[in-house]
Amino acid sequence: MSAPNPATVELRRTVRPWLTNLPAHSKILVGVSGGADSMALAIALKLEAENFALELIPVVVDHGLQENSDLIAKDVVSKLEKLGFSEVFQANAQVTVTDGLESSARRARYQIFNQAIDTFGATNFFLAHTENDQAESVLLGLARGSGTKSLSGMAEVNGFFIRPLLATSRAQTVAVCAENGIEYWQDPHNQNEEFTRVRVRKNILPLMEDQIGPGIISALARSARILREDSDALDLLAEQYLSNKDVRDLEIAPLLELPKAIRSRVLRAAIYSAGAPAGSISADHLAPIEALVTDWRGQGPTSLPGGVKVARISGRLSLS
Repeated sequence: MSAPNPATVELRRTVRPWLTNLPAHSKILVGVSGGADSMALAIALKLEAENFALELIPVVVDHGLQENSDLIAKDVVSKLEKLGFSEVFQANAQVTVTDGLESSARRARYQIFNQAIDTFGATNFFLAHTENDQAESVLLGLARGSGTKSLSGMAEVNGFFIRPLLATSRAQTVAVCAENGIEYWQDPHNQNEEFTRVRVRKNILPLMEDQIGPGIISALARSARILREDSDALDLLAEQYLSNKDVRDLEIAPLLELPKAIRSRVLRAAIYSAGAPAGSISADHLAPIEALVTDWRGQGPTSLPGGVKVARISGRLSLS
C-alpha cells in the first residue's frame, strides 16, 4: 500500500538528516514567504522537529514592496498558526534600493534573518530554495561569466543558513502544500519579467527543456553541486597557500608557480583582505592583476573597488 501523502513523506526524508545531530531543545528558524516552497519546508520541518525535540520558529518578513503587503504577511502568519506553530517571528524590512530591487530586498531580508538568529539564539536558519532556483542561479552565473564560483550556484550550508531543498523540485513543494490543504501565495514579482531571474524562469528554462530535452533543471542543479565541490577544493588550496603570508605583500615568483585556478583565488582573496567589498571583484577586475604577475611589461598600478590599489614593486605584488 502506498504511503499517505507521498510528497510530504519524501520531503520529510529530505530534511531529516539536517536535524539529526542538533542538540535536543535547540531553536531553529525557517524563512516563510507564504509561497509553495517555504510553506512546504515549514510543514516538513515541523513534523520532523517534533521527533527530535527541536523548537522551530518561522520568520515572516514584510518587505513593504507591494500593495497590502502587511495583509499578505498577516495571512501567512495565520496559516502558520493553523499548522500548529505557537510562535512566529514577524518583522518589517526597510528596503533601500541601491543596486537593483532584487539585491536590495535580499539584503534587507537577511538583516531580519540575522536579527532573528540573535533574538532566539538559533543554531540554524533554514531556507527553501529548490533545484529550480539553483538552475536559475547557474544560468545567471553563466551570463555574468565570473567563473566556477558563480556557476556553482547556492551553497547548501553558508554559516547559519541551510538550504536542504536544492535537489527538490518546485513541483514537489506544490504537491506537499496540496497534500496538507495549504493555499500558498503566488508573489506577483515572480511573474514580472522586468526581473532577469523571472525571464530565465519563464522563458529560458522552458525553451531549453523544449529544445534540448526534459531534465535540464535537474542537470543544471547537479552541475552546480559538482562545480561547488571542485570550487571548494580550490578555495581550500588557495587558503592554505595564503596561510602565514602577508596578503598585502606577495612574492611574484611563487605566484607564478601556482596553477592559474589557484592563483586567481589567491589574488581574489588578497584583494578582499585589502578592503574590496565582498563579491565586487569580477573576472574583468582580476585580469590586469593577473597580468602584473604573468605578463609584466612595466605597467602601473591598478585601481579596484573599495579603493584598493595593486602594484608590482621589486618583484612583489603590493596591495594598498
